[in-house]
Amino acid sequence: MRFLVVGSGFAGAVLARELADHTDHQIDVVEARDHIGGNCHTHKEQETGVTVHTYGAHIFHTSDLNVWNYVQRFTEMMPFINRPKASIDKGIFSLPVNLHTINQFFGKKFSPSEARQFVDSIRRQDIEEPRNFEEQALHYMGDELYRAFFHGYTKKHWGCDPRQIPASVLKRLPLRFNYNDNYYSSLYQGIPKDGYTAVFERLLDHPRISLSLNHRWRPSDGLSYDHMFYSGPLDGFFGHRRGRLGYRTVFWERQIETGDALGHPGINFPSLDVGFTRRREHKHYEYWKQHDKTIVFTEYSKETGTEDEPYYPKRLADDKALMHGYLGDCLQTDKTSFMGRLGLYKYMDMHQVIAESLSLAREFIAAIASGEPRPIFPEAFRQSLS
Repeated sequence: MRFLVVGSGFAGAVLARELADHTDHQIDVVEARDHIGGNCHTHKEQETGVTVHTYGAHIFHTSDLNVWNYVQRFTEMMPFINRPKASIDKGIFSLPVNLHTINQFFGKKFSPSEARQFVDSIRRQDIEEPRNFEEQALHYMGDELYRAFFHGYTKKHWGCDPRQIPASVLKRLPLRFNYNDNYYSSLYQGIPKDGYTAVFERLLDHPRISLSLNHRWRPSDGLSYDHMFYSGPLDGFFGHRRGRLGYRTVFWERQIETGDALGHPGINFPSLDVGFTRRREHKHYEYWKQHDKTIVFTEYSKETGTEDEPYYPKRLADDKALMHGYLGDCLQTDKTSFMGRLGLYKYMDMHQVIAESLSLAREFIAAIASGEPRPIFPEAFRQSLS
């Protein structure tokens, strides 16, 4: 048998490696870009020597020990705790919102219980079932904290009113009544010592895997294969016949300086008076190295045009209606599985993508061995639809 994998990000690379390791079949991977790794690609910037996260910073985090151990088969993970800051008119504040943020913002010296009581007094308790991002924020932390740290940033990042965004988006962000400024609650966190691209090189380094770069998928590509695994944009697979799903994309301005520019890996700029969303100084993501020069990326967000690379599925109400139509179309396809953030039109972090690809590979291998129907979607995604 021969299998085609469309895309060389974590979804495609992990799936290809699992098929190569556990079957005797040939796997061909095609990638539209001139490099592997999708949006997790890293490269060494020539002038500074800094390893740059080409498409924005990626900090790996998970509480799934199996996923953590799997990634470490292909790299050494250096410990890294994500502690972003926010720059507003009042100063520089710690994120996620925690006891330090609350005390600094309101000029107080609250204990954890006092801070909890204070926030409880300013939040909107009359909103019992938040219907959107803004209502969730007002119910969660009150108007002042929401306006300072989330309202403007959300409008810039997503390109729409926060009242159009599901409440579930904010539920992912913690609000803490202690001094813990670790953005993630995951047990395991880190960054690959030699960059993400090296991880993908090792994942795809197998005699039964072939790779073709600069190859944008075409519908005719899958005809000569026994099965295809697709991680490109869901609507693109069907030629946008129902319409285009909403995505956001990002772009950057780069600036090279001597020494240290920000003094921190990343600072958010929530204010609507500032056109960009955040700034990232990539040398701080490889703190174990020394660099005389530094490079700073200033990030902007915009709607995805027809020539842009999509980054974040928006999943607004109209998008979800389109999405369900396309998912129904997937069920009518022959010998094709869909996976990854774009292929499933679902926001997922790296560890979630890896876990779903591992699961899809196991289920697919079992299906071809038993003659059972081959999975169209990963199991966890199927369960989320039921």
